Amino acid sequence: DVQLVESGGGSVQAGGSLRLSCAASEYTYMTYCLGWFRQAPGKEREGVAAFSSGGGSTVYAASVKGRFIISKDNAETILYLQMNSLKPEDTAMYSCASDLGGGFCYTLAGWNSMSPDFGYHGQGTQVTVS
Repeated sequence: DVQLVESGGGSVQAGGSLRLSCAASEYTYMTYCLGWFRQAPGKEREGVAAFSSGGGSTVYAASVKGRFIISKDNAETILYLQMNSLKPEDTAMYSCASDLGGGFCYTLAGWNSMSPDFGYHGQGTQVTVS
């Protein structure tokens, strides 16, 4: 089975930075739309950032634009989310996902519309900002 495994979460003070990583067990799954979701307790899942591995658009939630950067290291089959100037409202469980060619990453609305049952999703890594 394909696995996406996140790491890099933790506790940080407001204004700090963290870099999340998402390692894929198979390179193939890094060739589609890739991105990150987050979910805070009592809130709906929110699309944070996504892009097409083939190039083209990158989308960010308005709340993180200018602070977060999504990127990928092809050689290591790792997806990253660099998070800067963190705020308490960024506290959530962050998970990565691959849409297996579903084309969900071209708009933020599209990314948000991807069901948790579609594609592959990691288990998540907790980010806490105080």
